[in-house]
Amino acid sequence: MSVQENIELMHRWFKEVWNEGRTQTVYDLLAPDSVAIGQLEDRAPLRGPEFAAFVERTRGAFPDIKVMVEDVFGADDKVVLRWSATMTHSGDHLGMPATGERVRLSGITIARFADKRIIEGWDHWDQLGMLKQIGVYRSPEPVS
Repeated sequence: MSVQENIELMHRWFKEVWNEGRTQTVYDLLAPDSVAIGQLEDRAPLRGPEFAAFVERTRGAFPDIKVMVEDVFGADDKVVLRWSATMTHSGDHLGMPATGERVRLSGITIARFADKRIIEGWDHWDQLGMLKQIGVYRSPEPVS
C-alpha cells in the first residue's frame, strides 16, 4: 500500500472507531494478531480484537468523544498522527461514577501497516491530565 492509502485508513480509523463508535471497524482495520501499546494504564499491550473492548470501555465513559486529527504524515509502512479530543465524562465505564466533567486532551499515535491492516500501534496521550480534569486525581500539595 502507498503511504497515502495508509493515511486514509488512519483517518477512517479515527472517524469510525472514535467519533462514530463503529466497533466493527476495529475488526476491519486491525490485524487479528496486531499489538497496540500505550492505551492501558499499566502500559500492557492490547492484542488484536482486545482493542474493541478498550474502545467500548472508553466510549462507555465518554460517549460523546470527538477526536480531531491535527497533523498526519507517513513514511514507508508507518503513519504518525497528532490528535486532540474533547469529551464529557458521562458514563461509569472507567470503574468510577460519571462526573459530568468536560475533558480536553491530546495525543500522538503511530501505526504500522501490512496487507491493508494495522499490525502495530503505539499511543501516547495525556492520561494523567484526563484524570485531573474529571477530578479523580489532584496534584499533591507542595511541601514547605
